[in-house]
Amino acid sequence: MIKVLLFAELEEKAGQREVEISAEEMKISDIRIYLLNKFPQLTVINTAMPAINEEYAEDEVKAKAGDNVAFIPPVSGG
Repeated sequence: MIKVLLFAELEEKAGQREVEISAEEMKISDIRIYLLNKFPQLTVINTAMPAINEEYAEDEVKAKAGDNVAFIPPVSGG
């Protein structure tokens, strides 16, 4: 099981903070696709910064069962 944490706008659009995926391992890019299929309104997921166990990760990195994957959307402000 891979736990996915959604923050800010992603959490609001999905209507939940956590999503659990029953998989032994998945690339970050595949998790993005999974989330878009489950929540089509999460278009900003493509620009969100991914992290695995609190360390930023690239799209080709694999998350494994027991990992926490977080998606942090871009922040704007002034």
